Amino acid sequence: MTFSVLHDLVEDLRHARPTLWAGRSDAEHSSQVIDAAQVQQAVERFERFAPLLARLFPELQVAGGRIESALQPVPQMQRALQLPEQMGRLWLKADHSLPVAGSIKARGGVHEVLEYAEQIALQHGLLADGDYLQLASDAARAVFARYQVAVGSTGNLGLSIGVMASALGFEAVVHMSADAKEWKKQRLRARGVQVVEHAGDYAQAVAAGRALTDRDPHCHFVDDEHSLSLLLGYAAAAPYLVAQLAENGIAVDETHPLFVYIPCGVGGAPGGMALGLQQAFGPHVHCFFAEPVQSPCFMVEMLAGASALPGLEAHPSVYALGLNNRTEADGLAVPRASELAADVVRGFLGGVFTVADETLFRHLYLLQDSEGLQIEPSAAAGFGGPRALLESAAGRDYLQRQKLQAHMANATHIVWTTGGLFVPGEEYARFLARGRDLAN
Repeated sequence: MTFSVLHDLVEDLRHARPTLWAGRSDAEHSSQVIDAAQVQQAVERFERFAPLLARLFPELQVAGGRIESALQPVPQMQRALQLPEQMGRLWLKADHSLPVAGSIKARGGVHEVLEYAEQIALQHGLLADGDYLQLASDAARAVFARYQVAVGSTGNLGLSIGVMASALGFEAVVHMSADAKEWKKQRLRARGVQVVEHAGDYAQAVAAGRALTDRDPHCHFVDDEHSLSLLLGYAAAAPYLVAQLAENGIAVDETHPLFVYIPCGVGGAPGGMALGLQQAFGPHVHCFFAEPVQSPCFMVEMLAGASALPGLEAHPSVYALGLNNRTEADGLAVPRASELAADVVRGFLGGVFTVADETLFRHLYLLQDSEGLQIEPSAAAGFGGPRALLESAAGRDYLQRQKLQAHMANATHIVWTTGGLFVPGEEYARFLARGRDLAN
């Protein structure tokens, strides 16, 4: 990327204009070595705990304790977005309907709590017979009650951590930022989770939670910015998506590219899933992260690694560009990206694009109007991806560099929707009305 192109991109960011940065450079490499065996360990941990999860959460009984979502075609949404058939087919990975936590955070958040519970259980001899159902016993809950699980969150991660930790009997504490939705706080409190409110943003809530728990050896802080366990929990989604693609007869190879568009906050969730998919499909999968125009922390992190432009020092914040980090997409209101996630995906990430809040609401409405699906604003971010890729200069350059133009008619595009199941009716009605006004 030339200096002038990079300068123009940063100017778009500074002025909160929707833009796309395309990556995947041979010059970029991750210093992290995370192999498929580590991801498989996370998959196996979910499998070991499946009977227990089915007992703790009745909504998981039909699925045998597995927390998974459907992969479904959305042809009506493709038409509503005016995306041509020549681009391939549009699909949706429906994590907005994930049980237990109601969002993509059920993957990473639940995995980290399960890993911690497993460690405690083994230390106390609770799994001597290998029966994970024993962890629902009064004796196990009494042990877990001596420990605290804490997290800093804008909402959805807090829900997944709080609900899972509380269900096992841990003392659960969620430090929430000022932009977290009130209904999410109420839902946590109804589950017996202690909610600590902070006046600042996501980063301040995380810092405060980390400081309060660092001194307590019986407290486990789920650190969204640095947690490998979270990232592996998200990566564990990849084998199931691989199976779903096969079930639907969808090939992924040199002439059948796969594009995946994932909303991005701090980066752990999309980073983990991009890692898992890259391990499965190598160069034939192209993952793009979606961010609000006022909270493009992951794009800023990627740019900081590639330039020395003023204001983009190592590990910068969106505030360095004069942005305010205010967005209706509360799950994406993050000022600084995870260095771990950024390092993991640096060598193979397709790119990052930004979306205006108005577009989030318009796409939220179009999805309901065309397919009858209910999501929250954060989850709508990915729908801007195909157009950004096909119509922007950076997107067209990416397709040319990757030699994909001749194969686009065979492409599969998956928008990963990340939350919405538990949004209160009156809140969703407000989202829908705003989107309808913007769409008409």
